[in-house]
Amino acid sequence: MTLNDLQKHIKIIDTPLDINLEIPHLAYIEAKKKEPKILMFTNPIEGDKKFDMPVVMNIFANDEVVRDIFGRDLDEIAGEIESLIKMKPPKTLSEKLKAFGKLFAIKNTIPKSVKSGDCQYHVYEGEAAKLSDLPILKTWELDGGKFITMGQVYTKSLDGSVRNVGMYRLQVYDDKRLGLHWQIHKDSAHLFWEYKKAGKKMPVSIAIGGDPLWTWCATAPMPPGIFEVMLYGFVRRENPKLVKCITNDLEVPADADIVIEGWCDPNEMEIEGMFGDHTGYYTLKKPFPVMHVEAITTKKDPVFYATVVGKPPLEDKYMGYATERIFLPLLKTTSPDLIDYAMPENGVFHNLILCKIAPRYPGHSMQVMHSLWGVGQMSFVKHAIFVAEDAPELRDYENITRYILNNFDPQKVLISKGVVDELDHSSVEELVGGKLGVDATYSMENGKCKMENVAVLSDEELFEKIKALDESVEEIKQYMTDTKNPICVIKFNKTKPAREIFDKLKKLKNHLRIVVFINTPETFNPYMLVWRVTNNIDALRDVWIEEIIGIDGTNKSEIDGFNREWPPDVDTTPQVLEKLKSLGLIEGISEEELKKYQVI
Repeated sequence: MTLNDLQKHIKIIDTPLDINLEIPHLAYIEAKKKEPKILMFTNPIEGDKKFDMPVVMNIFANDEVVRDIFGRDLDEIAGEIESLIKMKPPKTLSEKLKAFGKLFAIKNTIPKSVKSGDCQYHVYEGEAAKLSDLPILKTWELDGGKFITMGQVYTKSLDGSVRNVGMYRLQVYDDKRLGLHWQIHKDSAHLFWEYKKAGKKMPVSIAIGGDPLWTWCATAPMPPGIFEVMLYGFVRRENPKLVKCITNDLEVPADADIVIEGWCDPNEMEIEGMFGDHTGYYTLKKPFPVMHVEAITTKKDPVFYATVVGKPPLEDKYMGYATERIFLPLLKTTSPDLIDYAMPENGVFHNLILCKIAPRYPGHSMQVMHSLWGVGQMSFVKHAIFVAEDAPELRDYENITRYILNNFDPQKVLISKGVVDELDHSSVEELVGGKLGVDATYSMENGKCKMENVAVLSDEELFEKIKALDESVEEIKQYMTDTKNPICVIKFNKTKPAREIFDKLKKLKNHLRIVVFINTPETFNPYMLVWRVTNNIDALRDVWIEEIIGIDGTNKSEIDGFNREWPPDVDTTPQVLEKLKSLGLIEGISEEELKKYQVI
């Protein structure tokens, strides 16, 4: 698979645009369109400097592009994995032949070493290897610098028995040094500690581009110790072709567009960040390992792949969906009663998961919940909601929400404590925070939710009653008032904790059931409301189940006794948008949509 195979999905941007903000801002807007395209920027510049290398963004642009990249339906690939997992010893000749075919597919997963690769057509070593020769982007105004955002980072264990590739952001410090954002839970970080303990330098190589499937494999949540490129061979039905690097003994895809080779000293750390991340917030400054560049190799005519992250929806929506489908069979091995799951992109994946199971006894969903919270990257999920097999499709968000609210009961809510993603900013303690599980699977009493209906008022009537209790309330909006558990969103001027208003609202318990507090502009924007609230709550601190249910989705500060630094939102730069608009490059998306997704 090459870019030529995706030509029908590519939109060419010939207008010279700066690698600082301009290119990534246009890609950010493209990803939010109803029918986004792959963008190829053929004239990237930086001030007066011109780059010969095109920049390609939004490579996983939409569902059709993903289908073309994988070469077949995602469910077909998942079905093959499930068939392998469930394979039993063959008894008849036909069963043996069928089993042979399955085992042959496994044979294709073994990486094949080749003597040369297209990625080494040009070789730059020593002083000739300069990161400034690559069109590396600065995406957001508050970013700490330029970042490689679609680099496949190849490493191996100290004894060479384990190989790994992951996709981590890489900050450019200068022509010869990159920051390695290896989050503490990631496999590369575990390998890094082997070298640190031994006091040895660690080889690192970064591949950019080539077959887009390599990039997805670098994000795949494979079990520890399993080399992710094996998944490439399984999907492509051919052995992955790897070539040895020029200056270290790591192997990278032979068809990569660019390879950056080097090493890191485990005792050397440098401040990395800030960086506008996929949570829609900046991740704050923190020390991370440093890679020293020894060589850069490229194809004859390379392109530079990059992605843009920030507030949803973005390209990771489509990458994440592929991961969902293909890894469902593996999740079923630990949770056999799991039927399906979905990770909505506006829940930024690890903040919200919807699961459909076949419940067989009370508490069954809690059992599955704990199982998922103990599996690999699923352990970072903050909020899990479980529904039964009679529920609507999980991606029919309006009807699945109605189903959940009609089956919700405070007695079926689990709040616990566990690990959270390193990017999570809302937990009181870094890396450890609250987990929320909701069991909306089975009825509590004779097939019906036992919760009594509330006496629903109009928004205007309810606002007057709430405003009379607390003057800081600015606006309200009720959602799903036709369900047993309507939601009331309250925006207020935050000069005190939301808890103080919540306690007053108990006087209106006949009219309220679930109350969500915010101090940001999402009251009438349910898509971004989910994004904001799932980002901002730590269930141990911010969920109150009393006479009514309260959820504090506000940005936290010392008002709340929150002592960590709260990061800023990832926002576009108005001057950059004005320039792109004046060039006629912002088209195919309405102003209403730009406002909805908080682009403007």
